[in-house]
Amino acid sequence: MAGSTTNTLYAAILLLYMLSIVAAQLGDEPTVEHPMKHMVMEGHLDNESEHVLSATEDQQRSFFVSLLMIIVSEIGDKTFLIAAIMAMKHSRILIFSAAISALAVMSILSAFLGYAVPNLIPEIYTHYAAALLFFIFGIKMIADGLAMKGDEGAHEMEEVEEEIKEKEDKEKAEHLSAAEKGKDPALSDDATQGAKVQEGFLNLLQFLFSPTFVQTFVLTFLAEWGDRSQISTIALAAANNVYGVTLGTIVGHSMCTGVAVMGGRYLASKISVKTVTLVGAALFLCFAAIYLYEAVYGEW
Repeated sequence: MAGSTTNTLYAAILLLYMLSIVAAQLGDEPTVEHPMKHMVMEGHLDNESEHVLSATEDQQRSFFVSLLMIIVSEIGDKTFLIAAIMAMKHSRILIFSAAISALAVMSILSAFLGYAVPNLIPEIYTHYAAALLFFIFGIKMIADGLAMKGDEGAHEMEEVEEEIKEKEDKEKAEHLSAAEKGKDPALSDDATQGAKVQEGFLNLLQFLFSPTFVQTFVLTFLAEWGDRSQISTIALAAANNVYGVTLGTIVGHSMCTGVAVMGGRYLASKISVKTVTLVGAALFLCFAAIYLYEAVYGEW
């Protein structure tokens, strides 16, 4: 399947990114020179105020960059369509809560991963790595966008609907079989220990939450795992303020998921996935140029 191939490619890119970080040579971090130092020289700001202002500007920039990245990555994406389809059959508030919970957990995990590993090496290497990642994503998105015919949104919607239907039919068949046999199919003799643990965990979640909440959460989390936006979040957190990136990605996911549950199916049938992809490619290439410039000239 194309989705499986894409996720495999993104996972390989993430592996290359992590290897490039680990292979980077340790060295002294370059001194950060704040652009408003002339105000300090004039006596308007002291050193402590300068540091606070610099941190605030870094957080704001990280927030807006990650927000834009999520918007151009998620509109019409698989997680967007999952929320749109599930909201047609269930409570919009329930679907929104489940989807954004999964995306928020994924955003926090990705940002932490991006912050923890590069924290051990000079910041300049993280900027080079981020520039390379965004350049690769931008080129691939251009190739994908130019190859699109314009009806990819409808096809993607059909694939997601079929995937959700297959999962629901499978669950119904398992429950029916369990009712006929008078026992839980997960407890059959040929069930593996791993399957028992997984089934027990899902049963616990369904006891604490509704089955629809759990289903939406799991579908969204698995769809986002290895996705372009997840890897981009790791790259942004490695080269920017981790708190700004985390907040920006969560707010971006909230906006996209909110649009999806309110009228995502209609929007998906009207928007041009090709146009969104090409716009996203241009934005990713701009990010690549910015991070390359910062890495070369030491302005971060």
